[in-house]
Amino acid sequence: MLSELSLSLPAFLLPVADLIAQGGNVVAIQVVMSVVALALVFAKVLQFALSGASRYARSRQALGLYLDGDTTGALARVTGQKGMMSEVLALLLKAQTRPGGARPDLLREDIERICMGKIAALRSWLRPLDLIAQTAPLLGLFGTVLGMIEAFQAMQGAGAAVDPSVLAGGIWVALLTTAVGLAISIPVSAAVSWFDGRIERTQQEMEAVVTAFFTGAAAERAAVLPAHLDVIQGGSRHAV
Repeated sequence: MLSELSLSLPAFLLPVADLIAQGGNVVAIQVVMSVVALALVFAKVLQFALSGASRYARSRQALGLYLDGDTTGALARVTGQKGMMSEVLALLLKAQTRPGGARPDLLREDIERICMGKIAALRSWLRPLDLIAQTAPLLGLFGTVLGMIEAFQAMQGAGAAVDPSVLAGGIWVALLTTAVGLAISIPVSAAVSWFDGRIERTQQEMEAVVTAFFTGAAAERAAVLPAHLDVIQGGSRHAV
């Protein structure tokens, strides 16, 4: 039945069908996992692009304007701009310029709540990706063990008339599941690590900008605000 189905598949899917035919149900499950992982990776890349998680230039410029006393110019710089940092800074500036203002402690606590929500949104669906990265090689090892059991059972049943070529064929098919599992796990693990790095960098930037907004960057206002807020990031931080 599988051979008949493979005849109706597009040419680029024929190697996948052959792989499933050789590896059995375990490889079929791994192929499904790889498709899910690929879809999640593309979805996360699109999410990062649309959220503007790595766009820091405007927020840094606006922060510099605000610290120099130009609140109106700072607000104009980030209002309506895409990017998490621009959105966060726009909320802070609007709250600051609202008649009556807002209590700094309450404002800071609330902006931290908003930042945590944005970071949590960036972390969505990373757990399923990490689960696939960890499970795929284990599932491959499970398939290999099952294949080896079948191979040695066949060898025991053949007795003295065992054919080494048949045994070798059974073993390489069994090892195929482990190879497929590793082929899935390695790139997915790399993708999860890259996403984690981007999220950590965004969180650090949020913490630096929010801290500088409320402290006035007191430790560095004698000099020009650096392009990277490394001094602020190295100081004491509040969880965002």
